[in-house]
Amino acid sequence: MEIILKQDVDKLGHKDDIVNVKPGYARNYLIPQGMAILATATAKKIHAENLKQKAHKETKLISDAQAIANKIEGMKLQIPTKTSSTGKIFGSVNTIMIAEALIKEGYEIDRKNITIKTDSIKEVGTYEATVKLYKSIKANITFEVFSE
Repeated sequence: MEIILKQDVDKLGHKDDIVNVKPGYARNYLIPQGMAILATATAKKIHAENLKQKAHKETKLISDAQAIANKIEGMKLQIPTKTSSTGKIFGSVNTIMIAEALIKEGYEIDRKNITIKTDSIKEVGTYEATVKLYKSIKANITFEVFSE
């Protein structure tokens, strides 16, 4: 029996795959659980159209992410912090501070998509971070931590 998967199923396939399974497995488990639909001729046409629209949207997302990556690649951010007289930071610099600095520059990027290359930043200096904009599109930025 041919079915279209609506979500990833272990050892069977990924979302939007058309797979052959035994009729009992499809009728008794996959379809009632909402994991799949029966692959009729009309369902296949709808599925093909959905994949076509999804591919079109994804190309737009990729081009937008690439444009942002080109703009912020190599960008230098300034992050002011409170420090002691020896240059030690009270606390540490984290991804929230970098995200706020990017917002000031005009780029709305979630802090969860920012990775600092150094484990912890406890001193004044220049550091690097990686910003993940889309699945495989990343940009490297440099940020300078200085005393307020």
